[in-house]
Amino acid sequence: MTTTSRVHITPHMHWDREWYFTTEESRILLLNNMEEIMTRLETDPDYKYYVLDGQTALLEDYFAIKPEHKERVKALVQADKLIVGPWYSQTDTMQVSGESIVRNMMYGLRDCLELGNPMRIGYLPDSFSMSSQLPMIYNAFGIDRTMFWRGCSERHGTNKTEFLWQSNDGSEVTAQVLPLGYAIGKYLPEDEEALRSRLDTYFKVLENASVTKDILLPNGHDQMPIQNNIFEVMDTLRSAYPDREFMMSRFEDVFEKIEGMRDQLDTIKGEFNDGKYMRVHRSISSTRMDIKLIHAEVENKIVNILEPLASIAWTLGFEYHHGLIEKMWKESMKNHAHDSIGCCCSDKVHAEILNRYILADDMATNLINFYKRKIVDHMPAREGCDKLAFFNLSPYVREEVINTTITIRAQEFSIFDDEGNQVEYFIQDQREIDPGKIDRQIVHYGNYDPFIEYDIQINQMVPAMGFTTLHIQANEEGRVKVAAQKDYLMENEFYRIDVNTNGTLSIFDKETKETFEQVLRLEDGSDDGDEYDYSPSREEWLIHSDEFTAETSIKHEGYQSVASIKLRMQVPTNLEARESRSNQDAFVDMDCQVVLKQGSRRIEVRMEMDNQADDHRVRVLIPTKFVTDTVVADNQFGVITRPTNDPAMEVWEEEKWKEAPVPIYQLMNFAALENGTAGMAVMTNGLREFEVIASHSEQRDTLALTLFRGVGVLGKENLLTRPGRPSGIKIPTPDSQTRGKIVCEFALFGFAGNHIDANVMAEARDNVTPIQCYNKIPYNAMKLNVGEQNLPLTFSLLEKEKKGAVLSVLKKAEDSDALILRVYNPAESGSLEDNVRFSQDVMFWNQVRMDEELLEVQTPIEQFGLISPCQAKSFKVTF
Repeated sequence: MTTTSRVHITPHMHWDREWYFTTEESRILLLNNMEEIMTRLETDPDYKYYVLDGQTALLEDYFAIKPEHKERVKALVQADKLIVGPWYSQTDTMQVSGESIVRNMMYGLRDCLELGNPMRIGYLPDSFSMSSQLPMIYNAFGIDRTMFWRGCSERHGTNKTEFLWQSNDGSEVTAQVLPLGYAIGKYLPEDEEALRSRLDTYFKVLENASVTKDILLPNGHDQMPIQNNIFEVMDTLRSAYPDREFMMSRFEDVFEKIEGMRDQLDTIKGEFNDGKYMRVHRSISSTRMDIKLIHAEVENKIVNILEPLASIAWTLGFEYHHGLIEKMWKESMKNHAHDSIGCCCSDKVHAEILNRYILADDMATNLINFYKRKIVDHMPAREGCDKLAFFNLSPYVREEVINTTITIRAQEFSIFDDEGNQVEYFIQDQREIDPGKIDRQIVHYGNYDPFIEYDIQINQMVPAMGFTTLHIQANEEGRVKVAAQKDYLMENEFYRIDVNTNGTLSIFDKETKETFEQVLRLEDGSDDGDEYDYSPSREEWLIHSDEFTAETSIKHEGYQSVASIKLRMQVPTNLEARESRSNQDAFVDMDCQVVLKQGSRRIEVRMEMDNQADDHRVRVLIPTKFVTDTVVADNQFGVITRPTNDPAMEVWEEEKWKEAPVPIYQLMNFAALENGTAGMAVMTNGLREFEVIASHSEQRDTLALTLFRGVGVLGKENLLTRPGRPSGIKIPTPDSQTRGKIVCEFALFGFAGNHIDANVMAEARDNVTPIQCYNKIPYNAMKLNVGEQNLPLTFSLLEKEKKGAVLSVLKKAEDSDALILRVYNPAESGSLEDNVRFSQDVMFWNQVRMDEELLEVQTPIEQFGLISPCQAKSFKVTF
């Protein structure tokens, strides 16, 4: 008899560290389950394998309580029985940055290698959607296999579950999709009739979609204990299905079969974000926006500021604090699992998530301040003067308007450079502060004279990847700039901006001659969804900010103009009130500042929202003059172009999709509409969800950026855009209504040509990498011993042009006295060549993988070689 298929049974457990339950609740179960797993593996030679969900964070949780069992775990890993890694936590791939994904795998593999061999499969059995850049990231860790469940359909170019998946740069992995999920083999019954009842349909689906007819029956589920009677079940399976072969296997065994039929596999590219056969929760990007915002802030702070600053400090002789940086990364990455960063958890768990981010943010902020202080402390002192240092963590010179604060005991002061030239500045605000806030020892010795904090603006050029320093002299008349008296317009070299009486902007781009009208109009609509998905009410009532009275004003300062827009939107109290149109008794307050700086192409927007309503979504609208079928946004180490409208929206209900293919998309730092000659980008500081709304009558497309949404339940059934059962479970989560104040920041960036020619990716990185300042005064609450004061006042570690490759990170190598520099090609098509110049002699220049292992590739010193589209390259630099 011909064998229909080989059925591979792989014991595993999927381990959500937290979800509707807390980490500590799951840890108790973990202690119980680990004992059962290890005992079975140690005592039963036939029970060959157990997959520990591809993440080491759960082992960290286990060892924190059972450190005495580390050697026991190590023995099982080294015997290839307990299968661990490669991740630290089961990462989401659409909400988190490229560097977050890289560090997740880097730290996960390093944890695994302390125990034995890691599973080298990109294993993400439950993450919501798959980034198009994953094959490139996997290959950069020496991984060429991946397993996942969600987001795949025949629309990607294959109706098979085994295929070759490529990133834009040509990186390739062999993919095994789990079309029915990771839990179809959970709690398998011994009874033959019950087995057949469950598996007859499963086997048909799996075999029809399989090229190899080697199908997986993963024997496990969320927090599921080991199935003790699995061999008895397998005997029943052999009896029930005599034409099939059943075996206990590792996932690797299945991949060997797939790779043996490589020539029969389809090759496909792109992201997997389709909700046709399984839910992908595309609009989860806007759930608990308060958590999403601090998540992005922590990512940007570590990657864009702390690590390059620590690298500069290390080259100047200071310690690079790997341990502290790893701790803050891991604190953050505990939150990067799909449920945690998706924020589809209980309110109690969300409080834990928020606290982890607050801790990581505090660690990063204080270490940044420490490095700035150490560097400036070791510069030569100038008698009687304080210092004001500026740190630029971009790889090119930046000249821009900087807003900062200095502290001094004086009613006037001058600022000058090392040549004694006076530097002009503008005082925006000032206030007296108690000397005890500076250093309580001052007050202890009876000196109660107040200090004055001055908020100043200064136009400063700062060297590439380096710093420059000015001097401050107290009680000396300075070169203080006077604010220009202008009319009501905001204007600089690039724009002329009108603030309309309804609280919107009219923006004229002087370079492209395009005018953008009614910019920053707010849209308030219903949200009948849950923590997983936005879904409009069946009785929608859209309310817009221009229906209400706005208070507007413009203040012209020394180097910038600031528009203030304040309004209150009266909105329905909740979904019931909206559907019945019975009241507008609740409100959303907006206090918006729009800043236009001298010499800047970024129009900076800060919106402080006070939400006092439930069950709704608020978006800011940026109408453009462009009509296009596609929109470009950045993802990890590159960009992706997506359709602005999905034709499947016309047929998804008829075709019984699991959720509607709404064209709501994720971004990392920017999204842009362009027509070939001009464009408009929105650059965000943590807002990561947008949609393009077409208006055929007005011949314009509008970028709609989600500011927040409020829902009151974890899971909900029968949504308009997601029919059927609830996702998750139906429990109340009132905190997810996001009541109270939330601060959203973004920038508008008009450009000529296309986003590549306009260096939009590099500009978007600058937007989340502000110039850092440090004001050194003779007092500090915490004392430090200072060594020889021999550091330069001005320093640049490296420099490259803004165009070309974009910097991803500069950090110290994990295991050697060298730096790691990672850059990428921001274009979807066309390779590029680029280079960097260091200020000190480079002894060794080696291309490395993302795990920092050397590659056998020869590249001339300070040259990147040919970088393929959306490819990241990493280099190890030894001085």
